[in-house]
Amino acid sequence: MLKAEQYLRPEVIAQVARLDLKAKFIVEGFLSGLHASPFHGFSVEFSEHRKYSPGDDIKDLDWNVYAKTGKYYVKKYRAETNMTGWLVVDLSQSMDYAYRPEQLTKFDYAVCLAAALGYLMVHQQDPVGLVTFDTKLRTVLPAKSKRTQIGTLLSVLANAKPTGETNVAEALTTLAPLLRGKSLVMLFSDLLTDAEGTIKALYRLRHAGHEVILFHILDEAEVHFPFTGLTEFEDVESDAKLEGPAEGMRDDYLSALGDYRAMWKKECGAAGVDFVPMDTSIGFDKALLEYLIQRQRRFA
Repeated sequence: MLKAEQYLRPEVIAQVARLDLKAKFIVEGFLSGLHASPFHGFSVEFSEHRKYSPGDDIKDLDWNVYAKTGKYYVKKYRAETNMTGWLVVDLSQSMDYAYRPEQLTKFDYAVCLAAALGYLMVHQQDPVGLVTFDTKLRTVLPAKSKRTQIGTLLSVLANAKPTGETNVAEALTTLAPLLRGKSLVMLFSDLLTDAEGTIKALYRLRHAGHEVILFHILDEAEVHFPFTGLTEFEDVESDAKLEGPAEGMRDDYLSALGDYRAMWKKECGAAGVDFVPMDTSIGFDKALLEYLIQRQRRFA
């Protein structure tokens, strides 16, 4: 298990910060686009002033206020109302797996992704909260936009231990009433769960007006099946075991995995949910950037 400070080390923060430079849409397009979506078709209305922050559009500067105070303030409109983000992390035993000891487990990979997205949202002054779950919600950290929020949620995750089974559908159903206003729900899971119930829960979140991104995180071995010879496979969330020649299983396994991912992609597409397949052999910052670029192209 990584310590909290290792999830968002200075070099990792630098990686995330470089994302802003390489693709400004991460802040200006992705999150701002989400902000605007609940207000589509409505005229904007002046709400209040707030201090200027680097990256704000200078067209929104109020020069009358500057003339009086010598300080920069921007006009804030109701269409800029903050989007509340929720990082929803699967704590099931299967998430605590890495084929290669030197690599991140699926859980650690999820935490790095969550840290990066949380950092981006707080950088944009958007509140972000944290939910961890297995068969029920284990932690609910209220959403805040303070810079200290990242350290707080990472401390919670650093002390979390993936164990037991999971029930994604139950977790999302329990979470739904806790969401206030339009929220961005970012779910991190390997989806070893009841697919039908989870899909229904995703539909309910979308029907309530929430944005949802589903990060399907698998270990590289689960994606590429590198096993050879007589191999024993064990279900980490039960006592089930299967032994046999890996070569004879590979084609059937990879075909089943492809069908499973295709099903999720189709169902999420129909629900208006972003489905993002990932595996731990690809750097989380690279994987996140590729997803955001693809999303920008879809909504361009």
